[in-house]
Amino acid sequence: MTKKLAILGSTGSIGISTLKVVQKLKPSFQVVGLTAYRNAKELAKQVKAFKPKMAAILDEQFFPQLKALTKGTSTRLLAGQEGVVAVAGDSGADMVLTAIVGAAGLKPTLTAIQKGKDIALANKETMVMAGEVVTHAAKKSGSRILPVDSEHCAVYQCLAGSSRPSEIHKILLTASGGPFRSLNRKHFSKITLKQALNHPTWRMGPKITIDSATLMNKGLEVIEAHYLFDTPFKKIDIVIHPESIIHSMVEYIDGSVLAQLGTTDMQIPIQYALTHPSRGTSPVNRLDLTRIGKLHFEKPDRQKFPCLDLAYEAGEKGGTYPSVLNAANEVAVNRFLREEISFNDIPKIIAKTLRKYRPLTNGTLDGILMADQWARNQAAQLF
Repeated sequence: MTKKLAILGSTGSIGISTLKVVQKLKPSFQVVGLTAYRNAKELAKQVKAFKPKMAAILDEQFFPQLKALTKGTSTRLLAGQEGVVAVAGDSGADMVLTAIVGAAGLKPTLTAIQKGKDIALANKETMVMAGEVVTHAAKKSGSRILPVDSEHCAVYQCLAGSSRPSEIHKILLTASGGPFRSLNRKHFSKITLKQALNHPTWRMGPKITIDSATLMNKGLEVIEAHYLFDTPFKKIDIVIHPESIIHSMVEYIDGSVLAQLGTTDMQIPIQYALTHPSRGTSPVNRLDLTRIGKLHFEKPDRQKFPCLDLAYEAGEKGGTYPSVLNAANEVAVNRFLREEISFNDIPKIIAKTLRKYRPLTNGTLDGILMADQWARNQAAQLF
């Protein structure tokens, strides 16, 4: 039976990798929906190649370009957030892979969940901002949420041995440590944008690459893991593992530790999410431990990387605090990418925004979005 798939964020690195996986898995999958932020040229190429039922571009000013580039195709073209939400909910997809970067992925992902569609989740901000809302909606609709992030996909696979929370001693999320793992803290004030964008093991979009450099990406993953696996924060640890071969581990109360290993290729967790509970052959490079020789592990330096403690703090407080954390981080990272602030200013902006926040709203979707907007306004004004 052919599974119908919509890909939100199809022109980014995860989206492009997903389409490669789909090509290899034909005819098991049919692409029925695609969305992009503003890359009309790449989206048009994908529309011509995969002939989806619907396609949407978030930035409406690029809609005329998309329309011109896809002239003669039968795909229904849409624009703006309403268009992206429509692709998520109304394209006829059985599964929606959501790879939109940042808070923009929340509404379309939640829409797909409310309509009972399975989710291949590569947008961690959805769980960070609205973990309780999302998990409640999934239980109500019967939607399955299958993590695509390599770390959470690894944990998901390790938990196949036991899904009972009472048997979990620790979830161990691994991190490469980013480009500044070995850099002395006194040099952080001189970090350039070019240096921060040079990740040692993964090739990703600019936002997530900077998040990996500050280790905020790992902090967001801790919050995501808390909701995905119903595990207390005190049972979620981070281990620096520069080789990025072990993607994460689960330690059980009997002392057993299960780990998932693989090469640094996102096609592996993407394919696992798409084909679960089955596994299919894949042409990715095989892991050769004899060639690697050694694996290294260390604790993260929380003084060098204060974003970790900020994420744990916001996660423990719960409510709308994670939404504030995420929004402040998005604004700070974008300002760094525009070279308006220094690398060291990123955690300072996040910390000051969290300190100023006084929650006046509850954990409803409207309250979460209000907190998100408040934090963006605050973070834009600092420094």
